[in-house]
Amino acid sequence: MLPLLARLLLLTCLVSPLYSVEKVRNRGFRKDAEYEKYGSCLQGPAGNPGREGNPGSNGIPGTPGIPGRDGPKGEKGECVSEIFAEPWRPNYKQCAWNALNYGIDLGKIADCTFTKLRSDSALRVVFSGSLRLKCKTACCQRWYFTFNGAECSGPLTIESIIYLDQGSPELNSTINIHRTSTVEGLCEGLQAGLVDVAIWVGTCADYPRGDASTGWNSVSRVIIEELPK
Repeated sequence: MLPLLARLLLLTCLVSPLYSVEKVRNRGFRKDAEYEKYGSCLQGPAGNPGREGNPGSNGIPGTPGIPGRDGPKGEKGECVSEIFAEPWRPNYKQCAWNALNYGIDLGKIADCTFTKLRSDSALRVVFSGSLRLKCKTACCQRWYFTFNGAECSGPLTIESIIYLDQGSPELNSTINIHRTSTVEGLCEGLQAGLVDVAIWVGTCADYPRGDASTGWNSVSRVIIEELPK
């Protein structure tokens, strides 16, 4: 019995120091971990969040990128010539005569030379003056314009006529009346340059001529004006 108690006491003495050493080691391990984490002092309460910092300055510009690939070839375009029209300038002329008193029945009465600036324009012509026709039987006279010796064909001639009937014994058909009349129209298709504009008197188709008179005791005039088409 004694030897058994002695063995238990011996065992207790051997185990007790080992347990104490293990506790000391464990305490030292926890202290070393806290020391490594917080240094020599324990962690205090968390502080207030700091203010936002100022924006940083612009960085250095980047290097240019690689040029892109060429696009597909486009379709062939149409060539369009742009025409810039010059501003239109007025171009007109007037020729006037005092008391022509021209008593011819056939032929040219007066002319007026005009400078036409453009070929794609039209000429407006006006004759204003006194006209008269008398005859004992039915008669007709025609007053008309020519351009460089030819009547207008663009589109038609420029003319005026006076027709006098035979009359009757009660009404003297030879009555002598002079009236201011007008011959007027537009002529197209004339080329640019000098144009000789003339007023003529002649006969009407299928009618005899009478006794014509132009410009008696008054002013006669020819007005020529170039107009855009």
